Amino acid sequence: MTRSTATRAVLSAATALMLADCAHPRPRNEAPDRKAPPASSAKYDEARKQAEQIGMQPARDVGLSKRKIPPVLEDALANPYGIRSLKTCAQLAAAVRTLNDALGPDYEAGGEYRENRAGKLAAAGAKSVINSILPYRSLVREITGAAPADRHMNAVVDAGLARRGFLRGVQYKQRCKK
Repeated sequence: MTRSTATRAVLSAATALMLADCAHPRPRNEAPDRKAPPASSAKYDEARKQAEQIGMQPARDVGLSKRKIPPVLEDALANPYGIRSLKTCAQLAAAVRTLNDALGPDYEAGGEYRENRAGKLAAAGAKSVINSILPYRSLVREITGAAPADRHMNAVVDAGLARRGFLRGVQYKQRCKK
């Protein structure tokens, strides 16, 4: 695969990802000049963010780009069950909000699960094209430090999730209001 062919494949896959995640049919009774709901903007932003992450994977594989780890997640890894400085419900709520900012929204009981199958297929196709660009990818990732960095990222995210769940339990025990 030549470099220009690989570049075209990457751009095609990223475009397919963005279009598949954002496209949804308009109901028959909806006027064509009507503005799209704000949720479509959020879907577009999420698809764009995912396409950027997929496109940056080769740069992360060779160590040219690194993900930034929020300090709150590093703190969670160091001490996931510490509450010494969290005495009030307001302090607990602030700590949970900080973790939500780093991790994304928490799981909501009774929430509806929705999956965009076309978006998932486009993402999988884009990832396979991107990951095939670099020969001996797993070995290169170990040598450049990308694989250990990903393992560390997974560990801090796991610690952040554990800390958020723990703090939610402490909030519940102390009968804090949400």
